[in-house]
Amino acid sequence: PVRIIMAGVLKKTTGLVGLAVAQHPHERLKILYTKILAALQNIPRDAAYRKYTEQSVNERLSLVQMEPDVQRLEDKINCGQIEEVIVQAEKELFLARKMVEWKPWEPLVEEPPPNQWKWPI
Repeated sequence: PVRIIMAGVLKKTTGLVGLAVAQHPHERLKILYTKILAALQNIPRDAAYRKYTEQSVNERLSLVQMEPDVQRLEDKINCGQIEEVIVQAEKELFLARKMVEWKPWEPLVEEPPPNQWKWPI
């Protein structure tokens, strides 16, 4: 079984079904955040997704680099257990790569139907 020490206590489980304890969470997050930032380089600088994702990922990467204690890192990120943060980063990397493929910053191929963007109708 994989175990990490948090605040002097051995963490044996996340308590979440199907989510194992991360053995090296700092290393994993650094790799994921670096890959996300690299994927974002393929998106125009002025695209909203790139601007806001880059800001968020850089903030989290900075926290990962500065805070060696997993419990304090979880508290600072404030998005659940570190294993959940890793899952979020994996999903963000997948989305960043899809955004490069989809190119949502480019003009529409054809005009949208009337009132498509109007809500409520």
